Amino acid sequence: MLLRIPHALQPDELAQIRQLILAADWTDGRVTAGSQSASVKNNRQLPEALPAAQQARQMVSVALARNPMFVTGALPKSVYPPLFNRYGGESNHFGDHIDNAVRTHAASARHVRTDISCTLFLSDPASYDGGELVVQDTYGEQRIKFEAGDLVMYPGSSVHRVEPVTRGERLACFFWIESMVRQDAQRRLLYDMDMAITALRQKELQQAADKPAGAAESPEVVRLTGCYHNLLRMWAEV
Repeated sequence: MLLRIPHALQPDELAQIRQLILAADWTDGRVTAGSQSASVKNNRQLPEALPAAQQARQMVSVALARNPMFVTGALPKSVYPPLFNRYGGESNHFGDHIDNAVRTHAASARHVRTDISCTLFLSDPASYDGGELVVQDTYGEQRIKFEAGDLVMYPGSSVHRVEPVTRGERLACFFWIESMVRQDAQRRLLYDMDMAITALRQKELQQAADKPAGAAESPEVVRLTGCYHNLLRMWAEV
C-alpha cells in the first residue's frame, strides 16, 4: 500500500525543522547504507548524534504520534528514529535499491523490521527540479514529489530510487516502521475498513440532530467496528 499523509507537519513545525537542520553539519549519506545500496547512494545525511538532529527527530515523532491517518495506516509496533537527508549539487541522487529487511539502531542496538518505508518531504517541490521518489509496484513506477510537510508510506520490500536533483535542493526525513500487522495486504484491508467506519460515524454525527440525546451508534457501525478489531486481533503481533 502506497499511502499519502497530507500535512503530517504543520507549517510552523516544518519551518522550525528546516531551520534546525539547514544550520547543521552534514556528512556522506552512505554512512547508513547497506552493502547493496552503498554503490548507488550519493546524497548527504545529518549525523544522528547532532543536537539539531535530535531536536528535529523529536518534533517529527510527536507530529506522527498525533496523526490518526498515520497510526491507522501503519499500525506501528516500532519506529526507527527518523533520519534526515539532503540532495543537491554533486550529491544529488540515490539509484535503485531495496531497504535492508532489518535495521539496527546503533545507539540502542534495537532491531526494527522494515515493513514500511517512509519519506517526509521538507522542501517546496517548486524549489527544486528532479528529486522524485520512484517506487516500483505491481501497477508500475509511481513517481512521488509531494508538498513540503506531506508524508508517503510504502512497502519496505519495494525497489525504489530518488531521481537526480538538477536544480535547487531536496530536503527530507526518512525512517522505517515495524508494523503490528506484517503483511501489506492485511494492513490495506484494515486501513480501508477503518476509513469506512470513520466515514459512517461522521454521517451519523451529521444526522444526530434527528436522534434522541445520548443515542448509541447504529448496530451496523458497532458490528463493523467489531470486525475490524477481531481482524486486528487475528493478525497483530505485539
